[in-house]
Amino acid sequence: MNAGTTRSNIKPGLKVGIVLKKDQRTGKITQGIVKRILTKSPNHPHGIKVQLEDGQVGRVKEIYS
Repeated sequence: MNAGTTRSNIKPGLKVGIVLKKDQRTGKITQGIVKRILTKSPNHPHGIKVQLEDGQVGRVKEIYS
């Protein structure tokens, strides 16, 4: 299971790779810093939805340490 599908793995300030709604077909990853977590449930099969500091919203596919 990918770490981006579990809400407890994601915190504001973390650097992540997300897939934006417009990039879902291609799977293009956009990198950024988490501003806030939008998904309320503890898990989501497609990734936890977050808002980046630049305002973009997408589902987490990768977490960078």
